[in-house]
Amino acid sequence: MPPARRLLRVARVLRPVLVAAAVAGVFIAPSAAHATPSVEDLQEQITTKSAKLEKVVEQFNKAREDLKRTRAEAAALEQSLGPLQKQLDAAQERVTAIAVRAYKGGDFAAMSSVLQSGSAATAVDRLTTIDRLASANQREIDAYRAARKDHSDRAAAIAALAKSQQKTVDDLAAKRKDITRELEHLNDLRRQAYGSAQETSSNANVRAPNVSGKAGVAVRFAYAALGTPYSWGADGPGGYDCSGLTMAAWRAAGYSLPHNAAMQYNQLPKIGRSQLKPGDLVFYSGLGHVAIYVGSGKVIHAPTFGEVVKIAPVDMMSPYGYARVA
Repeated sequence: MPPARRLLRVARVLRPVLVAAAVAGVFIAPSAAHATPSVEDLQEQITTKSAKLEKVVEQFNKAREDLKRTRAEAAALEQSLGPLQKQLDAAQERVTAIAVRAYKGGDFAAMSSVLQSGSAATAVDRLTTIDRLASANQREIDAYRAARKDHSDRAAAIAALAKSQQKTVDDLAAKRKDITRELEHLNDLRRQAYGSAQETSSNANVRAPNVSGKAGVAVRFAYAALGTPYSWGADGPGGYDCSGLTMAAWRAAGYSLPHNAAMQYNQLPKIGRSQLKPGDLVFYSGLGHVAIYVGSGKVIHAPTFGEVVKIAPVDMMSPYGYARVA
């Protein structure tokens, strides 16, 4: 059989198979490609991206705290320059006054005053005294000028540091914005699965335990925040991130904490697990997360994006360490 006729026969045999494959590709493949992810798959994606977001948020909080401290240092330095300038001006005026008294009327008048002093020794004494006063004040001026230059150098260094820290804040804000956009997409999918992107109130209206002192104030604040949505970079009252909640709780008790989990841990005295009392802070995730201990093996924390402030077991994650505020 000629080759051309053989190919034509093969094509006739394969045509139904190719058509069936094409139909299967049209009606089956797209269905598989666009299969709706399961609730478990969605939750796993949200958990992974939320953990990534929380690390960025805590880095962002730390950068803001660093920038705030740098700006405070710059303001204090600027304020200290005022008195220094006044001292410099006063010293300069004293030297000027000495010069005016010494040379008033010109060189001839000054020489006449010296020659009429009664003796050469007296004249020398007067000139020596004038020179000594002028030298002492000049040293004072030189010292103040050196101090002012030191202040100026420090101010320039602080300004450069603040500029660098501001760039870090801006970069992290941009990164956080990108991650948040991804989470919003996932929450659209979760809305399809659950009917809501935001977790509903959890453990709200639960009565706080009776704890005395400042720790009691902080614990009661945390209980009052139950059900409040997680909000990155926030310290209330409409939303909290993890370190924002612990900061706000202890702020209500009159104690100042930085808005960053690692900085809170580094600032506070450390305690052991057996020493835990209500009001103490429990740290997790390599100092990337923090919660407030409320007793009975429980903590209150602001978990992550899409969730609310809630009560959880102290071992919800493996604790990194424990610290006491007051």
